Amino acid sequence: MELLKVEHLSKVYGTGENAIHALRDVSFSVEAGQFTAIIGPSGSGKSTLLHILGGVDRPTSGTVYLNGQDVFAQDEDQLAIFRRRQVGLIYQFYNLIPVLNVTENMTLPVLLDGRTVNEAHLNDLLDTLNLRGRETHLPSQLSGGQQQRVSIGRALMNAPAVVLADEPTGNLDSRNSQEIMALLKASNRKYGQTLLVITHDESIALQADRILAIEDGRIVRDEVVK
Repeated sequence: MELLKVEHLSKVYGTGENAIHALRDVSFSVEAGQFTAIIGPSGSGKSTLLHILGGVDRPTSGTVYLNGQDVFAQDEDQLAIFRRRQVGLIYQFYNLIPVLNVTENMTLPVLLDGRTVNEAHLNDLLDTLNLRGRETHLPSQLSGGQQQRVSIGRALMNAPAVVLADEPTGNLDSRNSQEIMALLKASNRKYGQTLLVITHDESIALQADRILAIEDGRIVRDEVVK
């Protein structure tokens, strides 16, 4: 079943001679539950694409549909709700709130949405992400790998339709990188999450179901890995 559909997406920053074309007529679709890796050189438009898919940035032209909904037909208030409920974002530098503990960081999106925390889902995530026993730890008391696990837990807490990860292992050593990718793959299988990961690491990309390669704002390769 098609979950995500992108049609003729373009993004231009600036005008005239100063215009920067970050994305140029990008079109593709993603099936529900698929793990897609997005690769390409620095400045190719990968992060811009991810931010637009997550409703963080708006395209100059083109359309993004999630579960058949036109994402950018929504006003800003509706878009904020969409981001909280439908999208899980994972970044390289964790972006945890330093004064909140593990449980508070993970449940923050649910609480900001004015909803009740699903304790069973929270406990399942704590177990899946190997964070049991660290619920009351602050980010400063955690290793980099543990902080990234909390970031993943926060992204999955709302059971979003799609999880978008921007270089999620870029700030970690080799061992922690492998562990984080294993956890993302496990969550992809266990929760049926649709996962899009930006990476410079070809070995990570080869773990995906599909690879999209971007250069100069265009998709130059669309390959099914397995």
